[in-house]
Amino acid sequence: MSGVSYFNNARNFQAHNTTFNLNTSNTYVSDGDARQYLHKHSATSAMHDSEERYPPPLCHPGTREVVICRIEGWYGFEKPPEKKIMWVHGPAGYGKTAVAGTVSKKMEDKTTDLGFDPVGATFFFWRTSPERNSPKHFIITLAYQFTISIPELAPHIDAAVKRNPMVLNKALEVQLTKLIVEPFKSLGELNDMPHRLVIVDGLDECINSDQELRVQKQYAEDQERVQVRVLELIRTLHSHNLPLCFLILSRHEPWIKQHIESRSLKSLTETLDLYEVGDHMNDVEKYVRDELARIAEALDDEQDDDEPWPGEDIVQRFLWRTHGHMLYATTVIRHIDNPYDDPRQRLQDILNNEFKSTPGLAHSTPFSSLHELYRQILLSCPRANQATMVEVLEEMLIFGTSFLGVGWLPLPSLNVLDRCSERVTGRGIKAVRPLHAVVRPPDNWGSFTDQGYFYHTSFAEFLKAEPPLLPDASLNLQKGVRRLLLGCLNSLSAAVPIDGQGATDELKFSLSHWPSLWIKWNPGEDADPSSLVKGFLAVDLTSHFVTGKSAGFPAVEWCLSQLYHPTENIITLGKPCSVCGSLLEEALSHLRTSVEGFILHLLNPDNFAALWQSLPHFGFSITFSNYFLVVYEDRPPAFDDVVQALARLLEKHEEISGELKREVLDRCLKRERPAIESMFKLACQIDKSYH
Repeated sequence: MSGVSYFNNARNFQAHNTTFNLNTSNTYVSDGDARQYLHKHSATSAMHDSEERYPPPLCHPGTREVVICRIEGWYGFEKPPEKKIMWVHGPAGYGKTAVAGTVSKKMEDKTTDLGFDPVGATFFFWRTSPERNSPKHFIITLAYQFTISIPELAPHIDAAVKRNPMVLNKALEVQLTKLIVEPFKSLGELNDMPHRLVIVDGLDECINSDQELRVQKQYAEDQERVQVRVLELIRTLHSHNLPLCFLILSRHEPWIKQHIESRSLKSLTETLDLYEVGDHMNDVEKYVRDELARIAEALDDEQDDDEPWPGEDIVQRFLWRTHGHMLYATTVIRHIDNPYDDPRQRLQDILNNEFKSTPGLAHSTPFSSLHELYRQILLSCPRANQATMVEVLEEMLIFGTSFLGVGWLPLPSLNVLDRCSERVTGRGIKAVRPLHAVVRPPDNWGSFTDQGYFYHTSFAEFLKAEPPLLPDASLNLQKGVRRLLLGCLNSLSAAVPIDGQGATDELKFSLSHWPSLWIKWNPGEDADPSSLVKGFLAVDLTSHFVTGKSAGFPAVEWCLSQLYHPTENIITLGKPCSVCGSLLEEALSHLRTSVEGFILHLLNPDNFAALWQSLPHFGFSITFSNYFLVVYEDRPPAFDDVVQALARLLEKHEEISGELKREVLDRCLKRERPAIESMFKLACQIDKSYH
């Protein structure tokens, strides 16, 4: 039947109010009903002004102005941009959807002045919406909106639907050609047509709804494939030189980034990093002050305090907790803006407590929505990788930020953590790949940074407050501490101490971080605590301190804290005496003799001059300052040995010893100087006796 024509050679043929029966599909489209048919198959809820999205997320007035201006400047209104695709990316909760909605609204408001609607079409993907979490309706929805925003295009799109209603069930690539490209081409010359903006928000939320269950189980790679397919559809539209520009907003997923930076798209795409553009703290501050003022207006005027609520102190504490993260701020505002409770007390609870310690807070609607966002991200990890993902998250939480209390240390890279945890190198990065919306890119891991692994502390708080993260995987920080501490001790005991320049990253990590891990380790929760203590006793710490050089100083700084106190030292601090009591005493003795051996090695006149020239004076001086204070105040048996070593140094290297004294005194507090000066005075007296 497909080869039969019922109107072959017909001339001047007209059909009025006629219905055609397409037997191949039993689909009926009457003249004038094509638009309705297109509307029926569109995902109308994905449009920026849909009822499902009401009220649509918008930027708070006066915020995100730099970002909005950058996007409007790129679009150009009357002159199309050189690069017709813009990718705006940012981490979860950084207001990408609000930016997209605000751009849509602001541009639509210019319709009267411009004489045309600059917004050609919008599509807001959303993971939990059956209509919006799949590309199935993507092209149809764009085409339907073009019939409205570009009136001259409407008859050609209608004609395409009437010619073949089955096109709505064809592959997306076919739909693109028949419903958009060919209708545009039917208009003839397009150069004089105003360019329209197509806004595609939440590309990372497109998970292919038909495959949703597979995604949650083990096939997270399906969402990568379908998101790249959407990008290819946009690239194809661009290749036909249509009067269209494309604004794409998504998280910084690695597969999206990789495709946009590929040869086919890189030269066509302008990239805007939402995390780096604009003043986030100012934006959040404006929002917080405006919203708290609004809430304050509804409060009773009777207050005991002289300063009206909230007061500058509360505002500043609130702002500090947000870290410039609008999602956190909006979630807190929604939580406290409750007509059935006192917003002042609710805000105070948040500022004074973490989620898990505030009754009902973790289960309130605002925090549930924030936590649900994080759960959805975790569920995107393939099941086969979930156990490893939880391990890596445990390790990230253990280290938190790079500031560990005694100085700045680089965040461990995942490759180092893999080796320390006896995983195959690279497995950790693969396991957390789906978490790039909340976990920072690994560019700065292994370097000095104050940002930590996570974009925002609320994710870390969520992980700690919700131990059963996934059905088959739960988070246990003590398990992670033991795993890493055991790895460090094994690395140190197995390695032959070598010069710091040739040490592996794993060895440097082990030497720098074992003390902090030891402090966090709770032997009371360990089924076999004695194995860790015995592992520590097997390490030649003195040799590692000496050869580790710059990596050894942070470790020694940990060890110096209350070194000669019977219970407050790092070995026994917080460790119950009933668990490995005698072994812990042996470990403490081992630590003390190791530190003393390291200090005596540094003070050895045969070593000191070369070390003073090659090592940073800051770390050198801090270590001596702290150790001299400890031994002077506690007078351990090693006190006399240290004074004797200092005297021999004064005798052989008088000038360098003077430099050491000045630097050490510069590094200590004023009240600590008498003890340091006394140490040098004692050494000088011994030195004089030599003569």
